Amino acid sequence: MSTAASARNGTWRNWGGNVAARPAREVTPASVDELTAAVRKAAEDGLRVKAVGTGHSFTSIAATDGVLIRPQLLTGIRTIDRDTMTVTVEAGTPLKRLNMALAREGLSLTNMGDIMEQTVSGATSTGTHGTGRESGSIAAQIRGLELVTADGSVLSCSEKENPEVFAAARIGLGALGIVTAITFAVEPIFLLTAREEPMSFDRVTSDFDELWTENEHFEFYWFPHTGSTNTKRNNRSAGPEKPVPQLQGWFEDEFLSNGVFQMAQWVGRAAPGTIPSIARISSKALSARTYTDIPYKVFTSPRRVRFVEMEYAVPREAVVATLRELKTMVERSGLRVSFPVEVRTAPADDITLSTASGRDSAYIAVHMVKGTPYQAYFTAAERIFTAHEGRPHWGKVHTRDAEYFDGVYPRFGEFTALRDRLDPDRRFQNDYLRRVLGA
Repeated sequence: MSTAASARNGTWRNWGGNVAARPAREVTPASVDELTAAVRKAAEDGLRVKAVGTGHSFTSIAATDGVLIRPQLLTGIRTIDRDTMTVTVEAGTPLKRLNMALAREGLSLTNMGDIMEQTVSGATSTGTHGTGRESGSIAAQIRGLELVTADGSVLSCSEKENPEVFAAARIGLGALGIVTAITFAVEPIFLLTAREEPMSFDRVTSDFDELWTENEHFEFYWFPHTGSTNTKRNNRSAGPEKPVPQLQGWFEDEFLSNGVFQMAQWVGRAAPGTIPSIARISSKALSARTYTDIPYKVFTSPRRVRFVEMEYAVPREAVVATLRELKTMVERSGLRVSFPVEVRTAPADDITLSTASGRDSAYIAVHMVKGTPYQAYFTAAERIFTAHEGRPHWGKVHTRDAEYFDGVYPRFGEFTALRDRLDPDRRFQNDYLRRVLGA
């Protein structure tokens, strides 16, 4: 099954199937010059412009009725600099291709999200992250970027060159321009030992600070309607390399986590009353395992079951209280939730509109399978998240607006002022940006 967004009869749809748009035209530039020409032509024609990656956002952040830029020809590594330990990559490069290419060179990113289907520009522009005690989001690993602005200019940005743009454009929401290349910090490839094991919800929440402190990367899934979680602890290892055996990996990651899980979702959607029983069975389906492999093979896993997602970042010290409130809400509401809740963390960073900007953060993600009504669940969860000054992931379902963001992001005005300077005519505007950033 394809993991990318689709286009049929001129209609663009995202991966989750909850967003659609009909652009006036699509452009697939083969060079930065062709991209700048497309931006200038759009201005002449009075059209808005948006770039889209693989469509893994659940918001309409990339939707447009103007010119849709597809970057699939802007791919590949431009340069590897082993003196500065950086790699510069074209913006349309899928994270999977980047990870594999870096591994062949004996290099790696420090941290990753849990999938790698997105383009590097799409992932960073929306704040995609994994989990880490000290290592942050993918955007936090950026050391430079190239940006085409509304007038067709090409800006190079780093801490030394256009630093005020660099501070914001690492997670730019597509509002400041179109990213054409990104320079990432890399390091010599290393090994991670992953330890996965079931754990009770009560133990995870009571021991959360200890689990976070003792592990470089800690995350867990809680199965609603149960008191069970599945935890994952990733830590650097001296080896030896000991990956999951191929047959075992297929059985656990493909057959159970995707195939059987998909069938369980179908049953739950057809008969919601069965969901609590399915959840109890699902929470016991995966047994403990330990394996050691290179980073991207540990951080990421295949996701075949399509879903819709909401995720909020709360202050890390508030995560346990937030989770307990979420669990109580589900138990008292009569809702039937068939998808696990994912919990991860990130350290504070200095990116203007990063969900971890200026504060250590914990992420709580709620999901519903594609085609299942999700509004009641997400609305109830969002009330809990916002009560803890939560910041929604820019690429995942939420109902917040510019007034709310001005209250939870101390540097929100700094970002909108920069947008006024770089895109005064709102060439990169769409309905989503109008809501979250203001007119």
